[in-house]
Amino acid sequence: MGLRDFPYLTKRHHRAIRTRESGRSEALNPVLFRRPLYGYGLAVCAWLTALGVRMALADWFPPGFPYLTFFPAVVVIAYFCGLGPAVLTAVLSGLSAWWFWIGAPGFDWSAATGLALAFYVFVVAVDIFFIVGMNAATDGLKREVARNAALAESRDLLLKEVQHRVSNNIQVVSSLLRLEAGMTRDETARRVLSEAAARTALIAKVQRSLLDADGAAAPFDDLARRLVADALEATGRTDVTIEVERACHALTAEEATPVALILLECVNNALEHAFPGRPGRIDVRLYEVDGERRLEVRDDGAGPPPAFDPGQSRSLGLRIVLGLTEQLRGRFSLMEGSPGALCRLTYPRPADH
Repeated sequence: MGLRDFPYLTKRHHRAIRTRESGRSEALNPVLFRRPLYGYGLAVCAWLTALGVRMALADWFPPGFPYLTFFPAVVVIAYFCGLGPAVLTAVLSGLSAWWFWIGAPGFDWSAATGLALAFYVFVVAVDIFFIVGMNAATDGLKREVARNAALAESRDLLLKEVQHRVSNNIQVVSSLLRLEAGMTRDETARRVLSEAAARTALIAKVQRSLLDADGAAAPFDDLARRLVADALEATGRTDVTIEVERACHALTAEEATPVALILLECVNNALEHAFPGRPGRIDVRLYEVDGERRLEVRDDGAGPPPAFDPGQSRSLGLRIVLGLTEQLRGRFSLMEGSPGALCRLTYPRPADH
């Protein structure tokens, strides 16, 4: 999988991915040792060290172990420096063992010496093959992990940019509606346009809150407090108190917008009808029971009319609430709260919670 598999990435994203990959690869590999000068220099140093130790301990080693100190040198160089320096270390070590400790002094050409050298060549070849091969596979896996992480980060960045543009576009629509409402002379049309502008502005705010949460689920508490504060400020009601009960639940992107709109419609309905000329209180609560989520908006105001049925209401706000409830596959009721009114939204808990 390469960058061409993601055509929606811009050139700036491609450059960022390549920069991250190169930086992570350098951090994961001993780059200094992989350079030819340092790699071969370390190979010579390892060979000299192994040779010095072998000579120093020659009297302590029993016969038949000419390569004892050279095998570790080959393994270390193969791991840190790669194929070329490992081969150099193996050749120098083999020649040294051949000269000093195999057969007669010097380069002995007997059959026994040939067998000992063949064994040495086989062992170091297997060591180098597996160590260099595993290093190459590990480096490739690390590069792939770094590439996937960079692509995931770039996708998150693109999602944020899309959400930001969607939020801005919705805000532009809200501003146009407000402008149209200010220019119309018909009071009914002005009120309808103003309400539509407020609702689209709310959707933009919810989108922005999701963006701020880095695509994660949005905490209900924070979102609800911001929405009810804006509702109070818009109505100018300083004698009404709205309390949002603390909850540990979070709203997914799919449920945040409909739940927020329903909440705001219920709060606005209470501010408009529940407290005619007197102070009041509104309580907002979100909780879970039996695999369902329940949103309750309760006020201590005048309460609903007797035998009130939200489904038969001609109110645009209630129609919006019922439509959003169907979108959530839930149920909505408006009942007597003793005192006041109780609006309750019940819908299935999202599967990823």
